[in-house]
Formats: sequence, C-alpha cells, structure tokens
Amino acid sequence: MKPILMILGAIALLLTIVPPVLFMNGGLPGDDAAREVMMKNLIMAGTLLWFVTAPLWMKKED
Repeated sequence: MKPILMILGAIALLLTIVPPVLFMNGGLPGDDAAREVMMKNLIMAGTLLWFVTAPLWMKKED
C-alpha cells in the first residue's frame, strides 16, 4: 500500500510543477483563458492529491 501512495504522491507533485511550465511554453491546448483554467485545475488536483496521500505514507510506524 505504501509504494502506491508514494507513486501517487510523486504524480501529485508533478501535477503542481508541470502545468505552469506547459502554460508558459504554450503546451496546453486552447486559447489563453482556457489554458489558464486548465492549468489551475491541474494544480488544484495535484495539491489535493498530495494532501491526501502524503500524510498516509509519511507517518511514523511504531
């Protein structure tokens, strides 16, 4: 279970880093407004995924 959570955590971090870079380079489809909304939605999804998964695999085991 822990390795799956770690992989999801890594995906979450990528979702917070990659979309702004794609937005700056024009790598997201659509016009400017649609690209900005897509970028913000991806960052929000990554943030939520990180805050759900990180505490589960970072907690200390007894």
